Amino acid sequence: MSRRKLPEPAMPATVKKLRCAVYTRKSTDEGLDKVFNTLEAQRDACEAYIASQRAEGWLLVRDHYDDGGFTGGTLERPALQRLLRDIEADRVDVIVVYKIDRLSRSLMDFAKLVEVMDAHGVTFVSVTQSFNTTTSMGRLTLNILLSFAQFEREVIGERIRDKFAASRARGMWMGGKVPLGYDVVARKLIVNEDEALRVRRVFELFVETGSGVETVRRLQAAGVTSKSGRPLDKGDVYKLLSNRTYVGEAPHKGQIHAGEHQAIVPRELWDQAHAILQISPRVRANQNRAQTPALLKGLIFGVDGRALSPTHCRKNGRLYRYYVAQRVLKGDATDDDSIVRRVSAAEIEAAVVDQVRALLRQPEIVGGTWRAARKEAPDLTEGETQDALHRLEPLWEQLFPVEQARIVRSLVERVVVGPAGADIRLRLDGLGGLVRNLTAIQPDALRAAA
Repeated sequence: MSRRKLPEPAMPATVKKLRCAVYTRKSTDEGLDKVFNTLEAQRDACEAYIASQRAEGWLLVRDHYDDGGFTGGTLERPALQRLLRDIEADRVDVIVVYKIDRLSRSLMDFAKLVEVMDAHGVTFVSVTQSFNTTTSMGRLTLNILLSFAQFEREVIGERIRDKFAASRARGMWMGGKVPLGYDVVARKLIVNEDEALRVRRVFELFVETGSGVETVRRLQAAGVTSKSGRPLDKGDVYKLLSNRTYVGEAPHKGQIHAGEHQAIVPRELWDQAHAILQISPRVRANQNRAQTPALLKGLIFGVDGRALSPTHCRKNGRLYRYYVAQRVLKGDATDDDSIVRRVSAAEIEAAVVDQVRALLRQPEIVGGTWRAARKEAPDLTEGETQDALHRLEPLWEQLFPVEQARIVRSLVERVVVGPAGADIRLRLDGLGGLVRNLTAIQPDALRAAA
């Protein structure tokens, strides 16, 4: 059947030309194979309207944007996407449709399309509904429609939030990053036993040390990692300690609900950790420092034979520890340059420990220790003695300050400090006793203790 073209009115030369694209859509592909189908009927009506506006500068573009067999409930339509790309490429000035629902059946999707049109100065016309955004009345109608779209978005958002809150109140897992210690199976948290051991270890170490820094140091020394295999840092530790999921709870906006999942951390352990967390980190750090014994108390002397006593002071909230000569404490210090008046406790203790660890690796110390240990362990070999002393090296960092002080007292007979440095005298009998204790411990047990 032939179609008769309407005569095109002349276009004034001074009128701005507007490139018009016709968009058509049909939800099903039924009848599209006919000689004259629904899409062509829509196009005829739109082209006739464009022709009637020729005096206003309207010109039909050659490209056809026809979506046959696509629903209006989605924007994922081939012809529509091609039209949007042409809009962004500044090839279209006006979009013409038969009815608004041909473009979209969703107000929210329609609002998204309008945002793209506004961004590129493109207007929109529905030929059968007197809807034309090139006029002031059309823009008013569009603003009303967009207001309803915004209202629809807010209502949907409220429904989602209400449903989320109701589900959370039932203790359901609502997605997000899966915490260490759990896996998600069928949208539920299931305990991962291997990771659960790591989580409990974090809580136990924090309760034991009262320090996040010390907890991290021990976790990293033991090779404890996150779910991704990354070593745990201080931020990870405090997040774990604050995650109520581990006691079987499901928090939501300040409300605590019983979770559907199984707890990992016993309530008593959780309460102990949070009792410590109530104390500020600075106060806890000062308490830990105050409880740290003076490692060289009773062992450190000046060249005059008089002991140096441990003391401390505070400056700007920080604790500084020292070993001070008796003469200074009694106020009768002289100008004798051979007398060390005061040394930093941290520096001298670190120096003594480093020298002790270096001495333990020397062959003559190993031999002397072996001979001393054989008095009570005749079957002990020199190789076993060397292994035991080397075993102390990685174990040292895992010990509490009190235990470190006990070992230093058993190994060090005297430390003499002077202007030239520190002279350390070891106790070979103490080394022998330490070796006997270390060789009595199996390597696996020693690593577990660490």
